[in-house]
Amino acid sequence: MTEPPTPGASSQQEAPPVCPRHPDRVSYVRCQRCQRPVCPECQRPAAVGVQCVDCVREQARTVRSTRTVLGGRPNAAPVVSYAIVGLCVLVYVLQLAVPGLTRDIGFVPALGRTEPWRFLTSAFAHSPSQITHILFNMLALWVVGAQYLERLLGGVRYAAVYLVSAIGGGVCYLLLSTPPQVVGGQLVGGTNWFTAAVGASGAVFGLFGALVVVNRKLGLSNGGIWATIGINAVIGFVVPGIAWQAHLGGLLTGAACAAVLVGLNGRESRRYQWPALAGVLVVLVVLAVGKYALTPDPTQVFLGG
Repeated sequence: MTEPPTPGASSQQEAPPVCPRHPDRVSYVRCQRCQRPVCPECQRPAAVGVQCVDCVREQARTVRSTRTVLGGRPNAAPVVSYAIVGLCVLVYVLQLAVPGLTRDIGFVPALGRTEPWRFLTSAFAHSPSQITHILFNMLALWVVGAQYLERLLGGVRYAAVYLVSAIGGGVCYLLLSTPPQVVGGQLVGGTNWFTAAVGASGAVFGLFGALVVVNRKLGLSNGGIWATIGINAVIGFVVPGIAWQAHLGGLLTGAACAAVLVGLNGRESRRYQWPALAGVLVVLVVLAVGKYALTPDPTQVFLGG
């Protein structure tokens, strides 16, 4: 049964709804956010119904990306670790190809006074005669850094911890090195003062130290990392030619950097993280300068300088 049209009613029908992005397409489906008609091409699935392309883009701009408790992005690619591994491999190849390069970029306490860049460059060089040196360091860097710490801290903070720890390893190697004495016109004694140290081990141990602090903050077990640190510490004392001093310095420096990031992780205090990290670096510089200031250069004394 139908009702007859009401006398006097308008004979014109209401215009059909069309998609704002495609005015030639009629659509009776509306976006759940803006309630505008949306054609099949512009529809995007939503929790309830569909949304238009414009609303999806606007929502993506306003919604904050997922962050870890320490400010990192859990799903981000570990680009800093990629860069460090790539740079170490490149330097290793150059060490094999360029005679004397290892000598020129390795950290030697006797040369650090006038060539301070060695504190950092030595962390990207490895023993050319032992490929296991770079392999083990890069493996540890990948497991601890790329797979965990970089995503947890964020790339920039992670890079800062790594680089400052590398410098810390060189500073500790310097502090625990004893220069020779001039006796009877000859240089006598001395521990590691003229011995070059190379390798990313100091920086990697810095990641170990940072991991201990971070895990403690998050309430996670440190049993595995303590076992790793202990095994490497024993190897450093038993196997000759390993700069355990750099390992110790990197470990302590990495822990200090992580303590800064963890302790200043509040919404209001996070702004002080970078000044505090700079403060850790300043302490390392002061320690190195103090060591050199209190230690006469034996080669200059020997040469009458």
